[in-house]
Parts: sequence; structure tokens; C-alpha cells
Amino acid sequence: MIAKFRNPATYRTLLFYVAQLGLGVVGLVVLIAGWTATLVLSITPLVVPVLIAFRAVVGALAQAQAFTARTLLGSSVHPSASSGGTGFWARGFEVLKDDAFWRQQVHLMLSWPIALIPLGLLSWTVQLGSVPIWYRWADSNDVVGLFDVESFIEALPFAAVGLGLLVVLVYLLGPLGSLSRRLASSLLAGDEESVARTEAEKSALRRRALTIDALMSTGVVLVLIVIWALTQQGYFWPIWPVLSLSLVVAIPGWIVLVLERRDVTRLTGESRALAIHAGISTLLIVFFIAVWAITGGGYFWPVWPALGLGLLVGGHAAVVYARRQHRIQHLEETRAGAVDAQESELRRIERDLHDGAQARLVALGMSLGMAEQALHTNPEAAGDLLADARRGAREALEELRVLARGIRPPILTDRGLEPAVSALTARTPLPVTVSVDVPDRYPSAVETAAYFTAAEALANAIKHAHAEHVEIRINAVDGALVVEVVDDGDGGADPSGRGLTGLRQRAEALDGTLRVVSPAGGPTTVRAELPCELS
Repeated sequence: MIAKFRNPATYRTLLFYVAQLGLGVVGLVVLIAGWTATLVLSITPLVVPVLIAFRAVVGALAQAQAFTARTLLGSSVHPSASSGGTGFWARGFEVLKDDAFWRQQVHLMLSWPIALIPLGLLSWTVQLGSVPIWYRWADSNDVVGLFDVESFIEALPFAAVGLGLLVVLVYLLGPLGSLSRRLASSLLAGDEESVARTEAEKSALRRRALTIDALMSTGVVLVLIVIWALTQQGYFWPIWPVLSLSLVVAIPGWIVLVLERRDVTRLTGESRALAIHAGISTLLIVFFIAVWAITGGGYFWPVWPALGLGLLVGGHAAVVYARRQHRIQHLEETRAGAVDAQESELRRIERDLHDGAQARLVALGMSLGMAEQALHTNPEAAGDLLADARRGAREALEELRVLARGIRPPILTDRGLEPAVSALTARTPLPVTVSVDVPDRYPSAVETAAYFTAAEALANAIKHAHAEHVEIRINAVDGALVVEVVDDGDGGADPSGRGLTGLRQRAEALDGTLRVVSPAGGPTTVRAELPCELS
């Protein structure tokens, strides 16, 4: 009982429900207002922007709820946003067809009633436990609205009941926290098939949006020029909308160019953000110069906005350069650590071969030689020697297989990640759920890092976490191979431990990341993101 009160997870769970109650109440107001506005405006075009705004607010609340679940409960849930749409009405219908939108609303509706259970118990605990303090200032029959307490002795049973409710609350927080984690995972988790688009689809959407922008702007300009020509105006006033709409097309066009062409970012250190910033600043400077020229020249005032924009771009470039130098240094350190770990692994393999399999093979050769000599003179002794040699050969073969598994299992080379991880989990005593969704084979180093991440996290769950169930998920997300291992064990894993440090070095050597979330009481989540290209 004392351990429950000393466990930080107890107070994190209680804080989670305080946050969930606030977010749930706000969500209830948003749902009532959103659906009321949607129904009232359902027969007008205004329903589309209302639906889009409604979806954005619900998504923001879902992000906030997922953040509290990740921070306070150790969940790994990441909500998805709306998948969009390509037309005015299609964007509104897309909101209504978005499965994540409806699931997030259900979570908003369920979160605050669940939060009322522990917070209600906490309220009763505080109220009853403090009766000996405030009973003398209460009116008649004012204790819980039913009882009249006139002395300290009469107040003590209420304090005892409050203490009992506190114990109930502390023991109830664990199951309620698990329920909330499952609800968040099932209702807030994003559908990666609908959210994650391929690069070709993203490129097509960008180009289509830019084409529509350019065509609409060109159409407006042509209409204005025709109006000017028909009205026989001497001053060519359409120059101002032409100049403004050119900027409206040029800025998205530059952004699309940076996102489509990698070579554009060479001068900015491969930083797309800096390239976009510098390009937009240049377009604005050109726009100001054009305005200055059209208005008749004179004092060259565009020098001042150009100076300000140039200073901002220079500061951005300095930050990018500093981060790049830091990243280079970090990569050098992590790769040096990976090289040291590889050398240690090679020394271990050499030692294991020398002390294990090599010694057994030498003994095997000696046994076979002695059996050959005794074959004609003492057949019975020769048979015993041959039996010893057979056992030695079997043991040497088993040691070589174990050693090979520690380097790279053959099934991983031959058949890929899913069969290799499935074979790994088949040898474990725990129930393990495996989900591998990758389109094709990846480079050898990436597959090896993914396999050993799963293997090490699974071994830790078995040996240290006392877990009852482990879930392994391997997915391809935005050009990276993501490995996530979640167990329902005791938690409290040390990210600086030898095994996890080796995994982090292996991931960082591939310019990836390894994140470990393991609050006391669990669950433990090991997530590796390994940037890569399909082989």
C-alpha cells in the first residue's frame, strides 16, 4: 500500500485525469457548438468552412489529449489530421468521411465521464477526511448533507471512511490508467494508410494546387485587362493586381520548386526551410522594387525592407550552419561509438570462436584420430570415441548457430524482416503480437538495426520488465523504417543501460533516433526511426 503512494505513476495518472476533465468539458462545448452550426448552415456553402474549422478544433483537442497520454501515461499514440480533399465541396465531405474525426469525437465524449470517477473519489476523500477540521463550522446536518456532527469523536468515523476511499482511489488508478491508454490507442491513433501519402501523391497534389492558383490568377488578370481596354482608361491600373497576383503565384511556386527539386537547396546546406525563407524574401524585395519603380522612382526606400529581410535570412543561415556543425559532430561521435561497439563485437566473436567452437573442433579432430587408431585394435573404444565426436560436433554446430544469430540471422538475409521477427518471437515464452507492414526490402544495415532493436527490447521485456504481453510494430513512415516495441511490464527501464545504449548508437550511426518511454509502473515503449531508402 505504501509503495502505491510512493509511486510517481499514481500522481501522474491523477494529474492526467485532471487534464482530461478540463479537455473533455471544452470538447463537449466544442461538439455542441460545432454540430449546431453545421446543422444550421447545412443548406448553405458556409457549412464547408464551418466543418473544416470544426475538424481543426477537434483535431487540436485530440492532439492535446494524446500529449497528456504520452507524457503522463507513457502511451505512444499520435492522432492523425484530416486527409483533406481537392475541391471546395470535397473538403467538407472529406471531414464527414474522416474516420479519425469520428473516433476523436468519441474519445472526447468518453474522457470526461471516466475522469469523473477518480476525481469524484478524490473529492469525497478530501471532504470526509477533513471533517474533523471543519465540522465545528458546519451547519446542522451539513456533513455530506445527511449527518450532524457535534464533536471531534463523532467526526473520526468520517475521516476513517475518507482514508478508506483514498486507498480505493490509489488502487483504482492503475486499472483506470490502463483503460485510458487502451481508449487513447484505439480512438486517437492515426490511420497511417489514410494519413501517410506517398511522395508521388504529395507531389501531384502540390502541382495541382499550384496550377489552379496560376490559372485563377491569370483569369482574374485577363478579366481586369479586358475591363481596362473596354473603358478606354489611359492609366494602366491593372498593373497593381498583376503585381499582387504575381506575388501570390510566385511564392507557392517557389515553395513547390524547393520541395520538388533537391538541387535547389545546395546553396543553403540542404535546408529546405532556409531555401524557402531566402526565396520568399527575394521575391518580396523584387516586389518592393517594382512598386518603387511603378510609383515613379525617387528615394530608394526598398533598401530598408531589403536590409531587414536580409538580416533575418542571415540569422536563419547562421542557425542552420550551427545546427549542421553540431549534427556533424554528433554523427561523428555516434559513428565512432558504433565503430567501437563493432570492434568490441568482433573481439567477442573472435573470443567465442577461439574458446568455444574452435576448441570443440580441435577436440573433435583428436577424438576422430584416436578412434581411427583404435578402430582395428579396440572397436568398442573406437565406438565410444566416435560417439564423443558426434556430441562434440553437435555442440560446436549449436555454438556456431548461436554466434551467427548474434551477427545477422540467415533468415533475415534470405526472407526479410517479417519472417525474421516472427522466428524471433516464436522462441519466446511470452505472447507477442507482431505487425510488420513494409513495402519491400531495405538496405542490410537498416534491416539489421531494426531486427536487433526488436530483439533487444523483447529480451529486456522478458528478463527485466516481467511483462505479460509484448507488441512489436514495424512500419514504413515518410521515408523511414519505424520499429516500435511496447510491453506491459513494470517500466522504469534505464535508457542509458548497455543494451539500449548500443541500440541508440546503432540507430544514430544510420542518422536515425531511438526513444525510450518507460514510466514507473509501465508500459515501456522503445521506438526507433531509421531513415532509409528501399533497396
